[in-house]
Amino acid sequence: MKLTKILLPVDFSEQGDGAAQHAGALARHFGAELILLHVNPILVPTFASPSDFSGPIDTGWITVLEAQARRQLDTYHAADLKGAKVTRTVVTGDPAASIVEFAHHGKPDLIVMPTHGYGPFRKFLLGSVVAKVLHDAEAPVWTGAHLQRSPQSIWRRINKVLCAIDLQSPERAVLWSRDFACEFKAELILVHAVHGRESKGPAEAAQAREQIRSLQRKLSVGAEILIEAGNPAEVVRAAANRTNADLVVIGRSAGEGVLGRLRPNAYSIVRDAPCPVVSV
Repeated sequence: MKLTKILLPVDFSEQGDGAAQHAGALARHFGAELILLHVNPILVPTFASPSDFSGPIDTGWITVLEAQARRQLDTYHAADLKGAKVTRTVVTGDPAASIVEFAHHGKPDLIVMPTHGYGPFRKFLLGSVVAKVLHDAEAPVWTGAHLQRSPQSIWRRINKVLCAIDLQSPERAVLWSRDFACEFKAELILVHAVHGRESKGPAEAAQAREQIRSLQRKLSVGAEILIEAGNPAEVVRAAANRTNADLVVIGRSAGEGVLGRLRPNAYSIVRDAPCPVVSV
């Protein structure tokens, strides 16, 4: 695997600190270009303008706010990003749409961002920006609620990669997991949740195991297989905890559908996993 370009959306919040640390570590490991992107939201000034405002009233305030953001980006997480090849970009617009558009044209190999769920229901939700990116971006997205917590946000070496398989066109996720695990010389584990009634559980599990073994032979992937009954998010979380996984990989649909690229249970897996989750 070779990551040459990593995109890190930056909103200067504390919740983004862990994402910056992970993005910096990945950029250094792969020798990749790390793009810091800040989206200046479209805000209409009312009672006051920036003290150093200059220029036409319709564009001057945007120019000033973008200049302020660029100055912040110049020193953003300097220690965590030391040694990485960093470029900095500021645009103005809707944050979610701007990140997706930038990724569409810039073609990063990976997008790194925290979940950013806020308010009393943050335990149950993903932030609207990361949800939009997960739905619409083509690039793999590295995220997770733990990226905005401490000390779990601290980067650690990748020793175990857990790939969650739903058996509906799982090839892309399995191949990405295989290549990423190989890059770090990490152990790869494949996990699948079955939903069959108790009477059909063993038969469904055996059928799923054979399908996964067939997929392994087709893709030349060697990995331990875990088949467990239960809710997929709960199965993945339990497997990640039990195996001490450093990364969970899940698949997304290749094309945009009514619900975007995310598959069922993706939100729950991203929200509940004890480690970063890459949606491929």
